[in-house]
Amino acid sequence: MNLKDRYEGGESVELSSQAHPMHSFLNRVLKFRWLAAAITPLLLSIQFSADEWKPRHDLVSHTGVMNLTELPPPSEVFFPGPASPSDQPAWLEGLKAWRNDRSTLLRYNPAQYERPDLEWTQHIFSQVQLLIWDRSFYDPDKGEYTVDRFLSETESRIGPIDAVLIWHVYPNLGIDDRNQFDMLRDLPGGIPGVRRMVEQFHRRGVKVFFPLLAWDTGTRDEGAAPATVMAQLLKEVDADGINFDTLESVPPGFREASDAIGHPLALEPQFQPRDASIAWTNLSWNDWVTWEGKQYPFIPMVSKNKWMEPRHTVNVTDRFTRDKTDSLQHAFFNGQGYATLENLWGFWYEDNPHDAEALLRITRIERVMADFLRSPGWEPHAPVLQAGVFASRFPTAKGTLWTIINRNEYNVAGSQIEVQNREGMHYYDLWHGTELTPAVANGKATLNFDLEGLGYGAVLATEGKPDGSVQNLLSYMAERSKRPLASYSREWKAVPQTVVEIPATATSQLPPEGMVRIPEADYDFQVSGIEIEGGNDPGADVQYPWEDTARRFHRHRMHIHTFYIDRTLVTNAEFKRFLNSTHYSPKDDHNFLRAWKNGSYPQGWDNKPVTWVSIEDARAYAAWSHKRLPHEWEWQYAAQSTDGRPYPWGNEWNPQALPPADSGPALRPSADVTAFPKGASPSGVLDLIGNVSQWTDEYRDPHTRAAILRGGAAYQPSGSIWYFPQTYRLDEHQKYLLMSPGHDRAGTVGFRCAADAP
Repeated sequence: MNLKDRYEGGESVELSSQAHPMHSFLNRVLKFRWLAAAITPLLLSIQFSADEWKPRHDLVSHTGVMNLTELPPPSEVFFPGPASPSDQPAWLEGLKAWRNDRSTLLRYNPAQYERPDLEWTQHIFSQVQLLIWDRSFYDPDKGEYTVDRFLSETESRIGPIDAVLIWHVYPNLGIDDRNQFDMLRDLPGGIPGVRRMVEQFHRRGVKVFFPLLAWDTGTRDEGAAPATVMAQLLKEVDADGINFDTLESVPPGFREASDAIGHPLALEPQFQPRDASIAWTNLSWNDWVTWEGKQYPFIPMVSKNKWMEPRHTVNVTDRFTRDKTDSLQHAFFNGQGYATLENLWGFWYEDNPHDAEALLRITRIERVMADFLRSPGWEPHAPVLQAGVFASRFPTAKGTLWTIINRNEYNVAGSQIEVQNREGMHYYDLWHGTELTPAVANGKATLNFDLEGLGYGAVLATEGKPDGSVQNLLSYMAERSKRPLASYSREWKAVPQTVVEIPATATSQLPPEGMVRIPEADYDFQVSGIEIEGGNDPGADVQYPWEDTARRFHRHRMHIHTFYIDRTLVTNAEFKRFLNSTHYSPKDDHNFLRAWKNGSYPQGWDNKPVTWVSIEDARAYAAWSHKRLPHEWEWQYAAQSTDGRPYPWGNEWNPQALPPADSGPALRPSADVTAFPKGASPSGVLDLIGNVSQWTDEYRDPHTRAAILRGGAAYQPSGSIWYFPQTYRLDEHQKYLLMSPGHDRAGTVGFRCAADAP
């Protein structure tokens, strides 16, 4: 019986007395037309409680700060540990009873975990989410992926990587009507180039995942089931798995679609599955403590998924946390891996040196001890001798492994574990790379070793000498542990950003043709970014030249000298004259003037703004016309004057001053640049907001390039808060991540030029 038949047969899932997490899933399903079709039989078989429920992700305010107070309670993801060591035996029996009941209720079938072609999923202990916009991943000047550079830089800090999630969609998805599959096809080199890039990861022993966004229903309709499209695309690029953004349950159609074409994919929801889908999702993320408001307790919790199926790989994530000790300790205690997210949507949130070193060491141990960590006899909260120290015991036919954490802030030395004495048994302190000599008395063997405050330990008990992989681990850890973990810095710092210089132009006393003179003034420049995530942490948004770090909210009193700015956006006709004069052809010409045909724009588009031009294309046009792109503060001053108005025409919203919003899914042609004279600024500048977004400044740091877009486009796909955010307010701006000219070009982004005055 296949998975679909099992659903149609009426299989049920266990419900809690609280609002079930499937409520959140159903809310999303009702919005996602393809998910509704895929899993309707499942939903019909679930009996929901009458409790009021709320979606996992609340709406986002214009401050960009998320209100995420409805994350699942710990009881939905973890078992709390026993209140005291004496409670452990009865507590453990309760866990075993839960697992038996759960297996019966789900009619659990472990067949997917016994497949040789997916066995590799049980060895993913270090996964990294890699944004395509990270400058370590792609070199736009050479036009090539730099996989070796990325791996070398990252692995030098956190150790070997088992898998990468190559993230190519949010936050830029929705800038125009390209859907998530188009954005993959649009990566540099197209499908052949992506396949070569994936091959580079495979040569280094790294598996490759791509995300699927269930919420992407408002852009171009693909015309086929996402499960089918995704399976085929990932087969073409030879990728290994799918990460399901925002989902905690994966429709079985994805399992069947990839199997049907002979390219079985690992399925990885962002949140741990808490329904029957654990049977076909071989691995998942634990994204529980992603946002503020959730804290790990002192007594470590036990992962329900890991307890239900010890072969189910969970990678713990903990983004936007500057000290990851809690999540790292919980991962090691549960024998789980870790997902590292450092480039958070263009905001570099690097692991501090202490966390990076801890991750390197615990995943090194887990990788060698993988067979132990999937033991069906796993015993969490195994007996130990010291208060505040907690251990999990993983017995196998080859021996027993303990993973140990010290939740105390101080060092704990001396007697740690007591076991029955057995002749011929050897004990190894894996954390320090040494063999332990037990103290034997009254038939008991006591193991003595040191644990750092908030530190880690691992002990292996085995008969005879360990195999070569363990011998190598002991040698490595003996050398590595010479430097205490506590000596690594816990300090976190935001990386500095710099603005890309915009060279001055020649000056003239009179405004060049088509330009408006903007008089000098003292100007109160006030603006904020509208990124969906990042709050107001240092490093979010951008860092202006007068600021000491990037931040979301900006205010600066400045003197602006007289300059000129184009009265309208650069039109198709004007850009065509540039091409005729210069024969300009960009090195990376992917998507260049994509809306044009046979070297010219469609009939009737003369006076529409040119789009599908990169920031490099716009700079080339500006240089030809003896102009430049405007700085953002110049653009805003030309739109706002000195009175701080929120819109170019004044303080009140006027729908007659700009084109009507375009909710898609297909992108309609933009309006003529002179079509809305009521939208003029006090200086007479037209078409400043609501038609197409406009290139201004570019910012760079060691990991990210991003441009500030101003004006907001008419296109705003419906159906999700996660699409590229638009704003028409003059005191808000959009941050658009840059990778390569071909990928950066969009059907909703154009530009206007500026020039210097004497």
